[in-house]
Amino acid sequence: MKKLTLLFTLVMFTVITGFSQMKADVAGPATTENAAATERAQTLTNRLYEIKDMDKSALSAGEKQELRKEVRSIKKEMKKIGGGIYLSVGAIIIIILLLILLL
Repeated sequence: MKKLTLLFTLVMFTVITGFSQMKADVAGPATTENAAATERAQTLTNRLYEIKDMDKSALSAGEKQELRKEVRSIKKEMKKIGGGIYLSVGAIIIIILLLILLL
């Protein structure tokens, strides 16, 4: 039982320390690159709304296909700009261990 308590304390300390370090990296000052990326993301979003609001019934098949290609490329670019949440393998293993221990 003592080993389990020690292991749980060690895992919790590691998780808390890891999350505080991740938060420290995110809280950095905004750069012009981030501003340009958000501006580009806004223009892409506006273009998607324009395409969505279009009356597509009057378009030919080729024009509709071009619009679909454009929407796909915009969505790919938005994923690149958006970033996301990244978890390291160690963090995933710790989370799985915590779930196993708690459940």
